[in-house]
Amino acid sequence: MRIIALAAAFSCAAPWVSGNASAQAYPARPVTIIVGFAPGGGTDTVARAMQRKLSELLGQPVVIDNRAGAGGTIAADIVAKAQPDGYTILLATIAALAVAPHLNSRLPYSPLRDLAPVSMATESGNVLVVNPSVLPAKTLADYVKLANSRPGGVAYGTSGVGSAGHLAGELFRLTAHASLVHVPYKGGGPAMSDLLGGQIPSVFASAATATPQVQQGRLVALGTTGSKRSAALPNVPTIAEQGYPGYQATNWYAYVAPARVPKNIIARLNHDIVATLKDPATHAAILKQGEEPTPSTPEELAKHIKSEYDTWGKVIRDAGIPKEQ
Repeated sequence: MRIIALAAAFSCAAPWVSGNASAQAYPARPVTIIVGFAPGGGTDTVARAMQRKLSELLGQPVVIDNRAGAGGTIAADIVAKAQPDGYTILLATIAALAVAPHLNSRLPYSPLRDLAPVSMATESGNVLVVNPSVLPAKTLADYVKLANSRPGGVAYGTSGVGSAGHLAGELFRLTAHASLVHVPYKGGGPAMSDLLGGQIPSVFASAATATPQVQQGRLVALGTTGSKRSAALPNVPTIAEQGYPGYQATNWYAYVAPARVPKNIIARLNHDIVATLKDPATHAAILKQGEEPTPSTPEELAKHIKSEYDTWGKVIRDAGIPKEQ
């Protein structure tokens, strides 16, 4: 009877536990989450909000490794070329997964071929924020008027070329016929630092980066880029509400792994990431940052990446954003 009971126990084990007694169950050592931006930006903030609970569920330390540069594509390339063992994963943005191939003809990885979807993490609109001591705009209409009246227009910063903020800014420039100049940074953190320091007048920032500064009165939020108002900034109207119907640019983060990671490990990562996003304390912390937790299956994420890949490819072509050779 004991042998039968043991056999039954192994047959009911979770899919990520190997039935081979000589094989070590995953994970047996720390798991590294690569973030493609400097500390302090939206992606980094979400990864760190999830770090404690995810580590608890995995039963191993979770290490955040910031590899900033090239709109998150340096980090994506690192993960695409990492050992496919589940110990190196990426918290990616729309830039690395859906936009970069349309902007860089020499991109060293294919997001659709070289990275395996694990789960969506969060979704939100970006926020157009200004430093009131540099740019005295109190409304979106003020912003457009100032941009079109100043020689050379008004500069806006983002976390990098091809980032969600960049796409939101270019879409707004086209929609509003505004004289705007893009200034890319190596992450939302550095862009926000320069905005607060007065080196740049405006930024299309992630909600996670912008919300605390707006709530403290250091910056003025002129509009959000999503289809509905931000839960963290309910008094800030969307750009669509302010005379630009149909305008929408949603930012999202998602977990992916190297393409050849075994399915049982993808299943374990998905299970624990989803559970982390649903954990009440973690969920509340992410919402407070202006992001909305959006867990998914790997299959749902794969469909989302392909849809966004096609959608933003068309926007980039229509905007005339040149492809880097």
